[in-house]
Amino acid sequence: MSRPAPSPINDSPTEWVRDHITRYVSSNGADGHDWNGVPCMLLTTKGRRSGNWQRSALIYGIDPDTNDVILIASKGGAPENPLWFENLLAEPEVWIQIGARTEWATASIVSHETDSKRRDALWRIMCAIWPSYDEYQTKADLASRVIPVVTLRRS
Repeated sequence: MSRPAPSPINDSPTEWVRDHITRYVSSNGADGHDWNGVPCMLLTTKGRRSGNWQRSALIYGIDPDTNDVILIASKGGAPENPLWFENLLAEPEVWIQIGARTEWATASIVSHETDSKRRDALWRIMCAIWPSYDEYQTKADLASRVIPVVTLRRS
C-alpha cells in the first residue's frame, strides 16, 4: 500500500510562485509544467524547524542513466541555499508532482568532492535546460558557495 500525500501543504509565500503552484495543481500540471519553455515540477519538503509541509515550483531535468529527477539549489546565485534545500537535508523524503503524476521520492546530494564526474554531467544537463545556472554559480562564487545538485529517486 502506498503512503498518502502529506497534508496539509503550505505553498510558497512568494505570490507569483504561489500562483504558479495553484495553476499547476488545479490543472494536474497541464498549466505550469511548461514554464517559460522549460520543464517545471512541484517539490514538497518537510520544514526542518516547523515540521510543516512546504511546496515550491522548480525547474527539473532527468538523469538519462538512472531516470532520477535532477534539481539545482541555485536560489538565483544568492549567497545562501534555498529553504527547500535546507529542508531536504534534514528530511530527504519528499513529495513531488511532475505533470499529473504525484509520488514520494528520496533526495540525495551529488557532491563535487565525492562524485565530481557525475555532478558535472548533471550540471551540464541542467544548464542545457536553463543556461542561467552557470551565471548563478558565478554570482555564488562571490560567497564561496558551490551550488548544490540534487537528485530525487522516485519510489
